[in-house]
Amino acid sequence: MGNKDEVKITTRDKLMRAWHNSMELTRDFEKYSKEIEDNKVKSVFSQFAEEEAVHSSMLRELLLSHQNNQDNQQCSL
Repeated sequence: MGNKDEVKITTRDKLMRAWHNSMELTRDFEKYSKEIEDNKVKSVFSQFAEEEAVHSSMLRELLLSHQNNQDNQQCSL
């Protein structure tokens, strides 16, 4: 039973939020890796930045694919 005044969080909304958060983490990890002197910690943050960039890229592709599917569905209505 849906409330007509209820705010619905869509798949697109969740993808956008996840993508945005992932981009922020990528930037943060990269920044930390450049600020830290300890080579072991620096290396870990650098690795995290690279891995998170992959996640960010995957989320972007999912978002674009989802948007294209939504656009195609609206055009066929």
